[in-house]
Amino acid sequence: MVIPIDSEKTLEVIERMKFAKIGKYKKWELIIKKIKKDQTLNPEELEYYSNLTRIYKNSNIASRSKIYHTKLSLEDEKPPCKECGKDSLYYCNMNDQYFCNIHVVGHDKNEV
Repeated sequence: MVIPIDSEKTLEVIERMKFAKIGKYKKWELIIKKIKKDQTLNPEELEYYSNLTRIYKNSNIASRSKIYHTKLSLEDEKPPCKECGKDSLYYCNMNDQYFCNIHVVGHDKNEV
């Protein structure tokens, strides 16, 4: 059984992920094109999308006027994630802490 996706909400989430520089730009562009053309995403694309967006527990997305997280460059030092201890990929300037890809969103209720 194939569960249809809500294309409008999916595209909104992907656009926000692109804007926040989460994930790979080229992959997002390919997924956006396929969704707009009503093409089926392959399992790799579905896994990529679901891995990066599983942090959204519901479809309500709050707009933010400020960007709190900065993606670390390849040259930046990668301190351990505050939550799990793995290499961090993001720095949160709101509370001066580092987070991995999984724990970057939703770690601080004051940010919403």
